[in-house]
Amino acid sequence: MAWLMVVLAGLLETGFAVNLKLSHGFTRPAPTIAFALFALASFGLLTASLKHLPVGSAYAVWTGIGAAGTAVYGMVWLNESTATLKLVSITLVIAGVVGLQLSGSGH
Repeated sequence: MAWLMVVLAGLLETGFAVNLKLSHGFTRPAPTIAFALFALASFGLLTASLKHLPVGSAYAVWTGIGAAGTAVYGMVWLNESTATLKLVSITLVIAGVVGLQLSGSGH
């Protein structure tokens, strides 16, 4: 159940990123409100799941799902294949390193 919450939080993180792109600097009300709701829901679920899971592993999974979802959105709807892939690659590497360090496995 806790891992399911992390996966759901990662998917909500994709929604958070998508709505950030759609809000254009927070000048449009609907995407800005959705941005806030996705962010609160994602961080809330992640925080709840951390009561039962290792911080590093949960954080890495959450970040990875969010990055992958954002990449798919960028490639399919925004034609950002090159920039998005670079961004996601960097994000996944950082998430993996941070996850290992936080879980104590990176020594």
